[in-house]
Amino acid sequence: MSPTEKPFSSVNWSFNVSTPIIVFVINAENIIGPEYEGRITFFPSTASLELRSLTLDDTGEYTVNAVHDGTILNGRTTLKVSSVLVTSSSTDLVEFSGSVSLSCSASGPSLSFLWLNGSSEVTASDRVQLTDGDSSLTIITVTRFDQGPFRCRVSNPVSTVISDPVNLSINGPENMDLISSPPQGYFAVGSDISLTCSVGSRPPAHFKWFLNGDQLPDTGSELRLMDVQMSQSGNYICQAFNSRTLRYETSPPSAITVQQSSQLGDISELKKAIPN
Repeated sequence: MSPTEKPFSSVNWSFNVSTPIIVFVINAENIIGPEYEGRITFFPSTASLELRSLTLDDTGEYTVNAVHDGTILNGRTTLKVSSVLVTSSSTDLVEFSGSVSLSCSASGPSLSFLWLNGSSEVTASDRVQLTDGDSSLTIITVTRFDQGPFRCRVSNPVSTVISDPVNLSINGPENMDLISSPPQGYFAVGSDISLTCSVGSRPPAHFKWFLNGDQLPDTGSELRLMDVQMSQSGNYICQAFNSRTLRYETSPPSAITVQQSSQLGDISELKKAIPN
């Protein structure tokens, strides 16, 4: 409707006749249907409506009933929402060595494309390429921060549609760390020691433990050494294996020295004598 000198007394927009979108009454608060909260903008001077973040469920007939200067005005229009489809070259990737391309397709005139990773806009960088009018997204050397969900937002002057989310599975193993508890490298005979191996991996990694190059029977992420003896001194390493990527990652060695209590006392005194 065209702008009028006198305001509309009331305006009622509905979807498929039975679903209220907005009820406008002059000098009163607007009543907005719960499905449309945050998705509409109403323009009182023209009684027109803008609907955003369209989905396929928004396809249907929209009707408006307005009262202006005592005259009842009616109107209707039909909206057809086309689907936005995102396809991925792969959804199962290896961190720091894999690349992925996402393609967004939609129908309609004068389309513009924008990519979202979660709620953040994706912009071009040394690892991220946007091509084909921004409808194609390529990520080079993926990291675990590239898992998504990715969505493609397609807009033209009259509508905006967002695709369903696409999630990527980024596999390791990477970022391995080996922690000793207690943290000191020298232990008395009879001490209890815990070595914990942490690594980023999807699916969860399988672990192997080695002492001075010889494999130990333990296979979990934690190696518990109870009542240790001097023969257990040496360099401990942890190895993680990802069954999907068939990749191994090996930790730096953790040196464990087990000695008699009297020898530990001598070492303690020696450390005190060495200036910092």
